[in-house]
Amino acid sequence: MFLRCKVRRKDGKQHRYWSVVENTRVAGGRVVQRHVLYLGEINDTQELAWRRSIEVLEEGAVRPRTLSLFPEDRVEGLLADASIVRVRLSELRLRRPRQWGACWLALTLWRELQLDQFWSKRLGVSRKGTHWDQVLFVLVAYRLLAPGSEWRLHREWFQRSALADLLGEDAGLAEIHKLYRCHDRLLAHKQAVFDHLTARWRDLFNISYDVLLYDLTSTYFEADPPFPEGDKRRFGYSRDHRPDCVQIIIALVVTPEGLPLAYEVLPGNTADKTTLRGFLERIERQYGKARRIWLMDRGVPTEEGLAEMRDADPPVHYLVGTPKGRLTRLEKHLIAQPWQQARPGVQVKLLAQEGEFYVLAQSRDRVAKERAMRRRQLKRLWARLKQLSTMALSREELLMKLGAARDQSRTAWRLLTIEVAAEDATFSYRLDRNKLRQTRLREGRYLLRTNLVEEDPAKLWGHYLLLMAVEEAFKNLKGDLAIRPVFHQLEARIEAHVFMAFLAYCLHVTLARRLHALAPGLTPRSVLEKFAAMQMIDVHLPTTDGRELVLTRYTEAEPELSLLLKKLKLELPAQPPPKITPAPAPPTPL
Repeated sequence: MFLRCKVRRKDGKQHRYWSVVENTRVAGGRVVQRHVLYLGEINDTQELAWRRSIEVLEEGAVRPRTLSLFPEDRVEGLLADASIVRVRLSELRLRRPRQWGACWLALTLWRELQLDQFWSKRLGVSRKGTHWDQVLFVLVAYRLLAPGSEWRLHREWFQRSALADLLGEDAGLAEIHKLYRCHDRLLAHKQAVFDHLTARWRDLFNISYDVLLYDLTSTYFEADPPFPEGDKRRFGYSRDHRPDCVQIIIALVVTPEGLPLAYEVLPGNTADKTTLRGFLERIERQYGKARRIWLMDRGVPTEEGLAEMRDADPPVHYLVGTPKGRLTRLEKHLIAQPWQQARPGVQVKLLAQEGEFYVLAQSRDRVAKERAMRRRQLKRLWARLKQLSTMALSREELLMKLGAARDQSRTAWRLLTIEVAAEDATFSYRLDRNKLRQTRLREGRYLLRTNLVEEDPAKLWGHYLLLMAVEEAFKNLKGDLAIRPVFHQLEARIEAHVFMAFLAYCLHVTLARRLHALAPGLTPRSVLEKFAAMQMIDVHLPTTDGRELVLTRYTEAEPELSLLLKKLKLELPAQPPPKITPAPAPPTPL
């Protein structure tokens, strides 16, 4: 980087404007200059009346002072004035580049949800002056922007971010003991946060809570059992494909827009079907007994739970997936029903039975996808079996290799009939055409059940597709926000870790709703990466009298980012005020 001067004549006078630029090589071997920082005019006029003044905050002073900057090579003819500062442009230095743009966007979202006001009232200030709400924001912003361990946040990330500048604090916010102690202050306010966010999203996005989505996921730990009695870290069915690790279960309720309303942390061996009743009661207490539709996957509700929902006063409406075994029992009744067009490529049919309605949906695209997957598996398995039939193996080795082939292609394995000889290492295999015919008939079809008697099947199918919103929430929690693995050891801090990931997801989904309305086609992660390109730099300008002028500046937005700011209706704040160090003390006489 280097300093560039642009000279302009205005009103018959010459003015020099200064910028920090860097060279960038482009196609054809050409070098172009990219604008990084604009410093403005540093006066070279000869009259005080023409000079440009800036507000500078001197160290130790309460109020800023007005000073005028002149380059050291243009000082002739200036009147003696204490407000004039002559700077040595040739000795300009750039220090402490740090990420500013994404941090500012995270703070903007935090304030838009009014979480700064919410937490400042509840967490307060410690006797030593620690603002716990700001420590919490640092943790949540870290989870949103560059998720990792608290130790990494303390050791390096905080210094590479501009959070201290934005919050008007220093590195004391990221002291390691403060980060951990902040975890211990959060869980008492969990329900209050749910209530606050519910009201805030209603104000911001006019959200209704007539349709709610419910699902569960798991997150695992890098920790070794045994754990204290009653600890929630348990071995169980792992959705992360890590059965070797203990885990916890996270149950989440979201709106069709993906806005989370509540969550609960459950022991890692909790069965999905045992979790629903508690959430039904919680949502009923929070929102009343309004007409509400619950969308759930097939493993969540039990027959007893669905019966309770039907018999409630007023009835609790549901729309759930159904295991394929029930499709076998209802197949002959469904064949007689006519198909209805839900949308191009999707057909549905409706069957009323025992106070419920069953919806069979068939998607042309899904049929093509599932058939292509089945063909690839079957082709791979057939080639492997043919290879094994030519190999000289013992019977034990053959059984082990057949087991490995089965694990690799379970769907295709069910379509074959494989017989292994009882005495030697030989086997035969053939395609079961009846099973293949039955599989082809069911590919691309799925069965839903509901107690919404007045809904048409096309609309019910559209409702069920909304379950992708909760799956997207889990994807963001585990991907962008890196909730797993968890390294905490204390159960309260484990739950606080999930709570902060929940708060980070609230910022993430709030940005997603803004983009959906104002800049469709962009994802929250891509926008955060664009904003992260804006850096903050300290520009140090030595003066001729031994002082140093420090201009803390964020870099100018690229044209693409400027357009995005305009689309999102966001305005960047003013640049921070310059600071100047005090004059050096005169040497003491000997």
